[in-house]
Amino acid sequence: IIIMKDAGITEDIPEPYLTLEENSKHKAEFIFNLLKKDCFSEDTGLEAEALNGEPGIKSARYAGEDRSFEKNIEKLLINLLGNPNRNARFRTVFTLILNGQQFQFEGLCPGVITEKTAGNGGFGYDPVFLPDGASKTFGEMSMEEKSLFSHRKKALDKMIRFLESV
Repeated sequence: IIIMKDAGITEDIPEPYLTLEENSKHKAEFIFNLLKKDCFSEDTGLEAEALNGEPGIKSARYAGEDRSFEKNIEKLLINLLGNPNRNARFRTVFTLILNGQQFQFEGLCPGVITEKTAGNGGFGYDPVFLPDGASKTFGEMSMEEKSLFSHRKKALDKMIRFLESV
């Protein structure tokens, strides 16, 4: 397994579609068309129930194209201000292209959006996301703790189990 940079892919792959599934598929096809090799990609979003799934596919650019974690969190907290429904989930979709066929694997991490930030670990919305069953936000957790809840790990584990079965 090599990362995109080591494969000579340095451009930012566009995410023009309206779903994580479509964007993940688009990225995998983009990589496959450049390398002509089996590959996988993923797309991830935070989906707040009270905001009809926002920021969703726009998670990285929720507050603008500069991809500022701080501005994204600020916009999310403002949009949820006073709303008692803080339910949210992280959702990841991996797309695998293997022997010319495409397969997708989803991972979910349900939780709530806190009213203020806690912790400075991780990235993105981690300081305001409290996973179900946890007493700390992702921003307060070590990588080992976070992996117990991680949406990406759940999707990746599904893909690994699939690969082991073929």
